[in-house]
Amino acid sequence: MAALFLIAAASPSAHAIDQGKGHPGFCKDGTGVTVVVDFQQLGGTTIVRCNPQPTRDTGLDALKGAGFQIAGVQRWGESFVCRIENRPSATEQLPVAGREQYREMCVDTPPSGAYWSYWQASNNCAWDYSQWGVKNRDFIPGGFEGWSFSLNATTANNPVPRIAAVRPGTEGQPCLPPEEAKPSTGDPAERQGQRPQAGNGQGQEPPAGERPGADEPPAAGQSAGALPPPKPRPSASARPKANDPSGNVAFTGGENAEDVTAMLDRESGASGWAPWAAGAAVLMLCVAGFLVARRRKRAQGT
Repeated sequence: MAALFLIAAASPSAHAIDQGKGHPGFCKDGTGVTVVVDFQQLGGTTIVRCNPQPTRDTGLDALKGAGFQIAGVQRWGESFVCRIENRPSATEQLPVAGREQYREMCVDTPPSGAYWSYWQASNNCAWDYSQWGVKNRDFIPGGFEGWSFSLNATTANNPVPRIAAVRPGTEGQPCLPPEEAKPSTGDPAERQGQRPQAGNGQGQEPPAGERPGADEPPAAGQSAGALPPPKPRPSASARPKANDPSGNVAFTGGENAEDVTAMLDRESGASGWAPWAAGAAVLMLCVAGFLVARRRKRAQGT
């Protein structure tokens, strides 16, 4: 518990938001997608933002289009999301079971004991743990995309985002999710995949020894060390309804988070006056050069 407290106190939950993309809070209608980022045991707030994009696109586009800053892993690029809003940063220690001083360097797939789990839901439906990668599926127009940090959890008890997938004013409406087309290739960068990938909810298999179920005996017809097969999804009509929104944790739309442009200016030492100051300096140098040349010319004339 002390270790978790240190994580929560180590740094703010949000690094910077691109305020030029999306807008704070829930989407107001069936256009676009609402994106929920729940930092869970990393500490801090839960951010809810809307990507108002009217056309379908990938889960990665939903996340970035809502203004969130992300980092992928060196091996897979943005096909596997390693950090959201600079969390977990490379400097903070994560108390991963068996690896208590683990730091996330975003080189390869994060361990199954500390990663961003990926969820989605149609409006007024329960959150559904993603069986496909962030580039393998399209977001549901009018629905929700969720990212919840999973620490020392399993595929059976990964923490669900603590914001109900319900747009304000639509409470009580039926859960009517569309049936999603199944993937047809295993490429994590493909829009279509061969089959749903089990494991970490982002469509990638964690390294050997860090896979969910790696220490469990294989099921019948399953080779030792292989990931368990993905759980079949219920039909759209059988999906459960969303939780009661009155149980939502406190959240922010990220409107108080520093804008990414302002952060870059601050960290680079630049400011809004920098171009004017540079221009003035160049002008002064030109004037000084002109005066020096004029004095020399006069001196040579005398």
